[in-house]
Amino acid sequence: MTDSASASTRISKVIDAPREVLYRAFTDPSALVVWLPPGEMTGEIYSFDARVGGGYRMSLFYPLSDQVHRGKASVRKDCVAAQFVELSPPTRIVEAVRFHSADPAFSGEMTLEATFEVAEDGTEVTIACTHIPPGIRPQDNEAGCRSSLEKLARYIEHKRVKDRVFGNR
Repeated sequence: MTDSASASTRISKVIDAPREVLYRAFTDPSALVVWLPPGEMTGEIYSFDARVGGGYRMSLFYPLSDQVHRGKASVRKDCVAAQFVELSPPTRIVEAVRFHSADPAFSGEMTLEATFEVAEDGTEVTIACTHIPPGIRPQDNEAGCRSSLEKLARYIEHKRVKDRVFGNR
């Protein structure tokens, strides 16, 4: 869904895991850095404070094989600062996200809302982004969120298998 004055996107995916597990994946920096960077991007978290008013600073790096130079902070890097506006375990997280860039098209504050609803086959995770900066095409934001949710599902499945093998709970 896009509005020319204030672009927004909404992506959902049912993941075979309890809400509590998925909520933790959004509030654990070691998990977030694995699944949040979309596609082949990688991430690095510099600070993380999981409380309302806290947040995190993170860089996302485009792969060297990516021939398109599209980083917001530099040619191959996006830098973001997110503040936790609401933390309601295990149902909802709201973040205020700012992209660091010299280009004013990426300025402003995007709101990211993640919700976790019980579904027949697990949990429906929805990521809704509003007030997307004009320099970010809504279809790119949507594709990135979709990719991140796919990576989240793979991360959770891998973690569950690993926990079964090593007897962790």
